[in-house]
Amino acid sequence: MAKRESRTGAQILVDCLQLQGVDRVFCVPGESYIAVLDALHDTRDQIQLVVCRQEGGAANMAEAHGKLTGRPGICFVTRGPGATNASIGVHTAFQDSTPMILFIGQVARSFSDREGFQEVDFRAMFAPLAKWVAQIDDAARIPEYLHRAFQTAMAGRPGPVVLALPEDMLDDLVDGTVDLGRRAEPIPAGPRTDQVDDIMTLIAGAKRPLVIAGGGGWTEQAGRDLVAFAGQNQLPVAVSLRCQDYLPNREPCFVGHFGIGAEPSLAKRLGEADLLLVLGPRLGEMTTAGYTLLTPPRLAQQSLVHVHPDPNELGRVYQADLPVNAAAPTVIAALAAKPPVAAPVWADWARACRADYEASLAPTQQPGGVNLGEVIVQLRAALPPDTVMCSGAGNYTGWLHRHWHFTTYRTQLAPTSGAMGYGVPAAIAAKLAFPKREVVSVAGDGCFMMNGQELATAAQYGLKILFIVVNNGMYGTIRMHQERHYPTRESGTALTNPDFVTLARAYGLHAERVEATADFAAAFDRAQGAAGSALIELITDPEALSVRTTLSTLRKTSLARLAAAN
Repeated sequence: MAKRESRTGAQILVDCLQLQGVDRVFCVPGESYIAVLDALHDTRDQIQLVVCRQEGGAANMAEAHGKLTGRPGICFVTRGPGATNASIGVHTAFQDSTPMILFIGQVARSFSDREGFQEVDFRAMFAPLAKWVAQIDDAARIPEYLHRAFQTAMAGRPGPVVLALPEDMLDDLVDGTVDLGRRAEPIPAGPRTDQVDDIMTLIAGAKRPLVIAGGGGWTEQAGRDLVAFAGQNQLPVAVSLRCQDYLPNREPCFVGHFGIGAEPSLAKRLGEADLLLVLGPRLGEMTTAGYTLLTPPRLAQQSLVHVHPDPNELGRVYQADLPVNAAAPTVIAALAAKPPVAAPVWADWARACRADYEASLAPTQQPGGVNLGEVIVQLRAALPPDTVMCSGAGNYTGWLHRHWHFTTYRTQLAPTSGAMGYGVPAAIAAKLAFPKREVVSVAGDGCFMMNGQELATAAQYGLKILFIVVNNGMYGTIRMHQERHYPTRESGTALTNPDFVTLARAYGLHAERVEATADFAAAFDRAQGAAGSALIELITDPEALSVRTTLSTLRKTSLARLAAAN
């Protein structure tokens, strides 16, 4: 594809975005890339420009869009403070293995290295946060850089790319034919045939095999193939942190997730397993409970098959008995095509793993008027199974992860990076991508305030989203750690919050406060009946510290432990 008339760098860049199939970009406008904004004006019927209120929100929306579509989410921000605000979304994309491209307006080339206004060396700044960081100094080379950026973001282990755009380069004219190049596509690596055979041999020789699925580059077909492979071999399947939608939770093979504070019963089953088939996850700190559930570098009690698309990850922490450098979906498809193991000896054990998971689903009694577990169960009964559930970080997510059933791929948007402030912008990206699906954002009071300004974006684009704010008046996760290590010495974790109902109404949302579980159903019905987005504030007791303990119980346990140590 080529354009023959003279084009500015900005126009060529937008042409390349269209070639790559981009239909939506997220931004906070800035003078450093105003030429791109002008070029986007000419393509406003093909590329929707979503204007956000802070670059952290814009970058999180682009990251969520990349998760939902499998192609890079696009974000434009200005130099200096715009880029530093957006860095949180880049870090999330890196740790979550999400394809994303951040474009940053940069100082003019003639001002470079003079500490021009808001100048930052973005190669140095983003080097540890992105797969590739570059600056485009020649407008004629924009197609080359754009193709590489899209290809890199989707290749192997997906991730973010950062491109700096000097503002004068964007105004440069390129005369004559401009070859825009080809549309980039992911190129999944496949396993060797002998490796697939070796995996099946190890499974056949096991007594208690356990599959752990997760990581980036997943697909809906991979979930179907995994259900088929696990079903025909009666294998239990757990997922890594915040990958609960990788296969339907209702399937008999699904046995839970290794999230933050994994169910003790699942951790016990992990210890009992003699073969771990890890399909995609890095086996990072959160999934392994700080590398305590699985002790690196070599597992003493289990054989380990580790499938990962990045060869640099294999052997980085865990030294597998069989490392396989391949995309998990290609390996799973190959395994699903193999004849099943005859009369697996682990069938009863696998059923017991599933029974453990099912036993964990019922809400437990909680202090205070609102039981968040019961609220999630009510939401589950009232909303369709393809509802997209969005959350950020905090102890409140434990109730969502435990009590919501994920039945469709990409119905969970939550950062494995543990970044707060993700749920609100992720919900906006989800509703823009799937306008006919229900979208719910669940956020703690601290988490909500990190990007709550994006309610204005939801209102501006006429989106209908349900925002739930779980208000316990504190940074609950940090308070939990305080009570564990420094009981009775609360410091820096109490919050004085705004009136969230009044705040939401100021943005034009329907909003109300719920202080008792029994009142939630009616409030939900009214929220669903509202013309636009709605916010429900849930007042929860600080005593309800997590799904498994109360503040007082944790403090008592910590004080006893410290007394015994002294």
